[in-house]
Amino acid sequence: MAQIFSKTANILSKASIAAALGGAAVLGGVLYAIMMSPYYTNVNVTREQPVPFSHKHHAGELGIDCRYCHTSVEKSSFAGVPPTQTCMTCHSQIWTNAPMLEPVRASYRDNESISWTRVNALPQYVYFNHSIHVAKGVGCTTCHGQVAEMPLMYKANTLYMGWCLECHRDPAKFVRPKSEVFNANYVPPANQNELGARLVKEYKIQSLQNCSTCHR
Repeated sequence: MAQIFSKTANILSKASIAAALGGAAVLGGVLYAIMMSPYYTNVNVTREQPVPFSHKHHAGELGIDCRYCHTSVEKSSFAGVPPTQTCMTCHSQIWTNAPMLEPVRASYRDNESISWTRVNALPQYVYFNHSIHVAKGVGCTTCHGQVAEMPLMYKANTLYMGWCLECHRDPAKFVRPKSEVFNANYVPPANQNELGARLVKEYKIQSLQNCSTCHR
């Protein structure tokens, strides 16, 4: 009986399979690169705000404690956005006529909140509690980066699940003394692993990796 397929059919079929697999791998690599790029993650991308607030000036140069503005960070899941009254505590006395601060004065005068743009925002299906992380010795800069060096705020980390799990799997690498949680200039010591292991026991930190921890 005559052959249905020519002798080159096997070569063509193998080449087609190889090309399909190669194309899928290339496509996957491209999609992964896009997902990790600043274009998608907004990492290191400054966000436009109604008022160009400088954390470098306020937290870095003036040394204002994070909790002065983010008042609920120790007792709530949400760190809190400061009301205009907090801004005016100082700016009713200094830089009172600065054009840049007119939106702040207008907000205070008209009793209307400023529409700040969220920089670090998680999807709605993710539960995150600031207070428990603060209570366990996770510093602000661990997640938010060197805020005291940012003239304009930007996201320092992807906040992807894999990034969060790096800490949840081995918290000893990241925790610090509770007294240093709000220290914007804190630098991990050379013996971080030794210090971290001690703090994990002292603070009773659990390595929580169950899906229901964050996805409730």
